Order: sequence, then structure tokens, then C-alpha cells
Amino acid sequence: MKATSEITAPGAEADASALAGEFAALLGGIQRAARRRVRRELGLEPLSGAQVELLRLVASQPGIGVSAAARELRLAGNSVSALVNQLSARGYLIRSTDPVDRRAAHLSASPAGLDRLARWSDRRTALFAELIGGLSSDDAAAVAAALPALRRIADRLMSSTALPGDDSGEDGFANQGSEVEGR
Repeated sequence: MKATSEITAPGAEADASALAGEFAALLGGIQRAARRRVRRELGLEPLSGAQVELLRLVASQPGIGVSAAARELRLAGNSVSALVNQLSARGYLIRSTDPVDRRAAHLSASPAGLDRLARWSDRRTALFAELIGGLSSDDAAAVAAALPALRRIADRLMSSTALPGDDSGEDGFANQGSEVEGR
């Protein structure tokens, strides 16, 4: 296997396994470093990936029910109920009882929850703008040229790996252990 520093471009001669390993390590490292820096700069308490995903879902679909949120996130209903309780206790979610079916609940993001998501997104965007702005014009152009391929990879992952009950961790966007805020 070639050392990752020897990889220049995919093709007949490139070792796809080494390229994949370097790619995955870089993405993971970039995400972790950005997450830690933004969280530190904003002074935010950590949220798990599953908590952030639920908060983002509820912010994008106000009034969604717990069962619908569970289906959308491909998590068990009791797991989503626990997340709702955690986020409600932190003041990020509002749970209201359905007036017709008192057993059902509707979820909405609180002003504090919406503010947290907006602040996170704004700061993360500013951080990456600073980092890309510090690159040479050739490097910035290479990043821009890679975006369509990266988007296709993300689309393939999002459509093929989200399995019911997948609570596999940060890489699956539904972990319980670390913050994966905003995208």
C-alpha cells in the first residue's frame, strides 16, 4: 500500500484504499477540530449528535410529532422521547400537547434553540471562510473544484447508510456522545 503522502490523484495507479483512508481521516479531523473550536469560541455546552440532529429537524419542521421525528431520524421512538426530554430540559425544545389527541405531542424549537443553531452555523461558516481565505488561490480553486464530487459522496452516504435504529456514532449523525452541530 502506498503512503498517503504519495497519493496525487485517483486512477489506475492510485491506491484507492489509501486514498479512502486519508480522505476519511481528513474529514473526521476537520470536523472534530472545527466543532471543538466553534464550541470553545461560542462557550456552548456540548450536545450529542442525536440531540443536534433532532433540534435541526424540529427547527426545519415546526410542529413535527415525536413519532414522525423518530421515523425521519431513523431512531426508536423511545430514543427520540428521551432526546426531547433532554432538549426540553435545556430550554431548546418546546413540547406541546395535541389538542385533539392528548397523547400526541408537537415539537418546536425554542428561541434559545434557534439562536444556538444560528450562532453555530454563522460561526462555523466564518471559521471556514477564514481558513479558505488563507489558502493560495490555487488551493482555494482546488477546494471549490472538489465540492461537486464531495456533494455526490455526501448524497450517496445520506441515501444508503441511514438504517433504522442506527445509533452508531458521530459518523452516522445520530450518536449520543459528541456534538455534531450544524452542517
